[in-house]
Amino acid sequence: MIGETIQLSLAPAFLLVATSGILNVVTGRLARVVDRARKLIEQHGDTRGIEHARVVAELRLLDRRMVIINWSVGLAVACGITVCLMVAMLFFVGAGHIDLGMPVSALFIIAMTLLLGSLLLFLIEVRLAIRTIHVPMELLEK
Repeated sequence: MIGETIQLSLAPAFLLVATSGILNVVTGRLARVVDRARKLIEQHGDTRGIEHARVVAELRLLDRRMVIINWSVGLAVACGITVCLMVAMLFFVGAGHIDLGMPVSALFIIAMTLLLGSLLLFLIEVRLAIRTIHVPMELLEK
């Protein structure tokens, strides 16, 4: 019976691994955004005019990106916690012959929804970052 329970928990375990990989990527992006924001904060007091406006605009954008990434991280962590609860419930089902089919199904749906939300926020953040980078045409010509 324990062998069957372990087999049942393999799919959620793979979901947990995938979620941790996503967390790794997203937190890496967060670190880069925070580093850039710190650099601009140091420059903030030394800039004037158009350069100051550019620094302020970029800081606003970086702040928005940090908020989006933070939400993405939160949803991914909540997904991971939900998957862990699902695996624990699967072991209760295997050990005690308890029918927890509906709660396990509900946790799976919740985990998938949280993961979907995290990935959508990740996509929004990436699109926001790409939209702000404009390579001048003269740099693209030979």
